[in-house]
Amino acid sequence: MTLACLRLRHQRWFLTGALALLFLLTVAAGPSAAQGENQSCVGCHKNPGLGVELASGEFLPLTLDPAVFQASVHGKAGLTCISCHTNISGYPHPKLTAGDRRSFQLERYTQCQSCHQAQYNQTLDSNHARALAGGNRQAAICTDCHGAHDVTSPHEPRQKISAICQKCHSTIYEQYAGSVHGAALSQDSNPDVPVCTDCHGTHRQEDPTTAAFRLKSPDICGGCHGDAALMRKYGISTDVFNTYVADFHGTTVMLFEKQSPDQPTNKAVCTDCHGVHDIKQVTSADSTVVKQNLLVTCQKCHPDASANFPDSWVGHFQPSRDRYALVYYVNLFYRILIPAVIGAMALFVLVDAARRVANRFRRKGA
Repeated sequence: MTLACLRLRHQRWFLTGALALLFLLTVAAGPSAAQGENQSCVGCHKNPGLGVELASGEFLPLTLDPAVFQASVHGKAGLTCISCHTNISGYPHPKLTAGDRRSFQLERYTQCQSCHQAQYNQTLDSNHARALAGGNRQAAICTDCHGAHDVTSPHEPRQKISAICQKCHSTIYEQYAGSVHGAALSQDSNPDVPVCTDCHGTHRQEDPTTAAFRLKSPDICGGCHGDAALMRKYGISTDVFNTYVADFHGTTVMLFEKQSPDQPTNKAVCTDCHGVHDIKQVTSADSTVVKQNLLVTCQKCHPDASANFPDSWVGHFQPSRDRYALVYYVNLFYRILIPAVIGAMALFVLVDAARRVANRFRRKGA
């Protein structure tokens, strides 16, 4: 090996080692360096009662608890104050232009996109963004859900997701809290039950009042109720979803979703029978699908339904020898009869065709 090659190899090792050392020093010094930069801000902003009166007469508090920020995801990541407050370069600070507290929040939240561009772009196509563009200044923005200086992981704990939505949607939250899903979440801390964002989306919430959302709603329910592994944990059969898709209601809804997703249909979806936010356990006395209440539920779409109308529906059960035996044996009869008839007809055609061919060859031979 030549001297030049050895020198080149040593240079590469030296450069690699230097870069690795620089990276380690940067990682180790990042938070402490950020803390040092933040101290100049905290020196004033840790003082209780610090704030400014806005033109609206509202008081805008400017006090920050350093411990709260350091415990946040941003504090742990080593972000500095000016990472978000990019308009601040020294003291005195630029004069506030916001006339009220909400205007101040609306001016500042767009800064989130500098790090979270993908999520921010999703919010632009959300129901919240459309409400904001329509003049509703109280429509949710990033900081309404995630906070400002106290941002924590959105998944810890899972219960807080729906509690955050409650700030604006309190009536709906009360319904959800009393439902089979909400009770399992709040009382049992069950991580498997759906929270608001599982059905409505996180950053790109769709309008739940549209025909398209209604047609898609069985797929949303099926995300959990069609999951065999998940349902097995709670002794719930996935037939709940499969039988719906296979019956008249579900088949029609699926066809509408594929062919005319924006056209309304009066065919029942899951929520028409089970409720939306107030879904009860099916065995509960106040459930809309328990036997004594089922007729009233059916009459919402079938007003002339008689007392025995619900008896014609086998529910979300696959007919078997033990349950709906008559339906099971009728189905079994037709599963045997139809192939047998078609098979016999096919055999007749084949035999007839063979006979005709044989007769034709016999005539030619004669």
